[in-house]
Amino acid sequence: MKVLLIDDHPLILSALQNIIQGLSDNVSVVAAASARMARETLAQDSAFDLVLLDLRLGDADGFDVLTEFRAAYPGLPVVVVSASDRTSDVIRAIDLGAMGFVPKRASNDTLLEALSLVMSGGIYVPPMNMGDEPSAAGLHTDTTSGALRSVRQRATDEGFQTHAPLDSLGLTPRQTEVLGLLLQGKPNKLIARDLNLSVETVKDHVAAVLRALNVSSRTQAVLAVSQMSHQQGGLHGWKKSSR
Repeated sequence: MKVLLIDDHPLILSALQNIIQGLSDNVSVVAAASARMARETLAQDSAFDLVLLDLRLGDADGFDVLTEFRAAYPGLPVVVVSASDRTSDVIRAIDLGAMGFVPKRASNDTLLEALSLVMSGGIYVPPMNMGDEPSAAGLHTDTTSGALRSVRQRATDEGFQTHAPLDSLGLTPRQTEVLGLLLQGKPNKLIARDLNLSVETVKDHVAAVLRALNVSSRTQAVLAVSQMSHQQGGLHGWKKSSR
């Protein structure tokens, strides 16, 4: 697996590089200390399996880079690894197509589990309903409890705080497939192509999935499914079931 790591802080860049290489003996990490270096790296060789992106770069806004890379390399998953854990940043990153958002305060194990989830076709967001459990996601409660309370409040305000477990949503097998592709950030046209369906049929399935989740957008769906996974005791994300 080939990973592009983008962070302009030398110490963090080195530490993350060592952690990510711990995923497997077959992992190689290419480090880029700026958005410009990352662009040049991908222009020369786009055969990467994963991009880890810091939001605060010295020469570019991380959200702009995320948008740029998702447009230029739609098949390349991008995971944000940021010092920020603000609700607004998490939601914005997922909304722009990030396959995950891992706060830098997270433990090494959480980071590795999140990256494994993404590489297996899932999507990761920080837990949204932790209460005051200090180890539920490997986060330091004294520095993030306010942010986590904010996540829970946002979940309540936007209508995805209380949901039934995933297996009780009543989704059809086809709707479950659509949900999986939707959570990968794929637009309706790509979902239609992958499932050999018409775009109109996909739109109907997406609408049914959003109704089942009691949400009104794809971003809310991601967060809702993440919370359900947390409530069921799993990693705070979702991935496709194996066939």
